[in-house]
Amino acid sequence: MWMVEPDFNALGNPAMSLIHLDAVFRGAHLMGVAGQGQFIPRHLEFHNSLDAFCSYYVNKYIDHHAHKFAF
Repeated sequence: MWMVEPDFNALGNPAMSLIHLDAVFRGAHLMGVAGQGQFIPRHLEFHNSLDAFCSYYVNKYIDHHAHKFAF
């Protein structure tokens, strides 16, 4: 699996841009990288999970469509 992490500008702010929804080819299944010997908090929910991790694994095996286009 590939590992990805957020991008930051020179001031340390997250680098962001807007894209149109019709430009999105396929969604990605991201799994947070917790680190060795670290536990994921029980209070973590789907709406704050992207802010909880510093890097993520991209799961290209989530379905046959993702594997076909991500590989």
